[in-house]
Amino acid sequence: MENSTRFVKDFLMKNKADFERISEYIFNHPETRFEEYASSEFLSAECEKEGFSVERGVADIETAFVASYGSGSPVIGFLGEFDALSGLSQEPNKTWYEPKSHDVGHGCGHNLLGTGAFAAACVTKKYLEENNLQGTVKFFGCPGEEGGSGKTFMVREGVFDGVDVALTWHPSPANAIMSLSSLANYQVYFKFKGISSHAANSPHLGRSALDAVELMNIGVNYLREHVMPEARMHYAVTNTGGISPNVVQANAEVLYLVRAPKVKQVDEIFKRVCKIAEGAALMTETELTIEFDKACSNYIPNRSLEKILFKNLQEAGVEQPTQDEVAYAKEIWSSLTEGEKSSYVKLISGFGYSGSGSEFSGKYLSDSISSYNETDEILAGSTDVSDVSWVVPTAQVTASTSTLGTPLHTWQMTSQGISSYAHKGMLRAAESMALTAVQLLTNQSDLATVKQEFEAFKDNHPYTCPIPKDVQPSKLR
Repeated sequence: MENSTRFVKDFLMKNKADFERISEYIFNHPETRFEEYASSEFLSAECEKEGFSVERGVADIETAFVASYGSGSPVIGFLGEFDALSGLSQEPNKTWYEPKSHDVGHGCGHNLLGTGAFAAACVTKKYLEENNLQGTVKFFGCPGEEGGSGKTFMVREGVFDGVDVALTWHPSPANAIMSLSSLANYQVYFKFKGISSHAANSPHLGRSALDAVELMNIGVNYLREHVMPEARMHYAVTNTGGISPNVVQANAEVLYLVRAPKVKQVDEIFKRVCKIAEGAALMTETELTIEFDKACSNYIPNRSLEKILFKNLQEAGVEQPTQDEVAYAKEIWSSLTEGEKSSYVKLISGFGYSGSGSEFSGKYLSDSISSYNETDEILAGSTDVSDVSWVVPTAQVTASTSTLGTPLHTWQMTSQGISSYAHKGMLRAAESMALTAVQLLTNQSDLATVKQEFEAFKDNHPYTCPIPKDVQPSKLR
């Protein structure tokens, strides 16, 4: 393994500037779910430059693609994301809130995520070439993770069929194996149609769709006491029916995101939410339309693969931050609320960190690797990586790219998105994944152990895609 470690490190350092350039391009072209036209095409072109063959528009999603190299088994897949978030525009490398002219920003670090996975694919491809090995490397360009469940649609259409192992990562303030499961979810629109009328002259002739939305929300709020404590029900009113208070609102809409540890539990809660919506429609004499938007399953960790990935994360190691990086992190830390500062250990525990946080005393950046924690705990969030994990043995690593305490989906996370520290973390993740891929390509017994664990799970847990066949990916409204 020593020779492969040197090979991977040398390749990443030699091409460091190129990978940073790619990350910066995606950062500077932020696009929301299923509209990642610039990022998708840019990454596809970079794949072709590296000698991959690229299939664009897979799963009937314009911005989804698969880049492939090699032939035969094993087939190692790397999952790359590149979508951004609305409302998180931010000038990079600032220690204060300073949005750009547009509204979209990489507040979850997917510019790093996509580039790091691509870098790992490039190293693995090069290793196959140099050593004349049999095997296939696939880089999956996965759009719409943020609120779109792009990978779930891709799984439904068979895009990951034939893949032996899938590897990915996520930026965070920690260095660890993401060994937790996650919450499954449904995202659904509830649309109410009423009758408009003059709110003063003839209110009795109107039927308010906005009243129906409000009554539904009140009903769901009462439901919260009567569902399992791990469940979550979020909503956003996406159409209030207009801005004229003297008009009875004829159309209104609310978007619900229902989460629970298992898809079956989500479905049970969703059906109760539907009954509340039907009741609101009856009370207001409005018409109700329910439109399924997307869903994802709970994540299934593969412990055998995680242990290999952990060993290679340790092999990659953590480069100590520079004085400038520490000074910048200190300023970011100062911008956080007291609540964010006091809960930073809980935040990184959601990424697989296992410890008290004592090793971070007086520090602002993680300079260590958390011990591997095989846990039954559940991440209080969701990811479409989960559906890949139901059909392919999957493991995830996280690498420190931001100041301790930095919550995802904040301007602080966006601001740190192309910092030198973030790019170090990106390449650390790439190295860990590439070393794991090389180990699986060259050690059939390790691969067999990973697949045996997965097959044992699959035999007792058949997969059903949580997104109905007739539902298609939709862009952000």
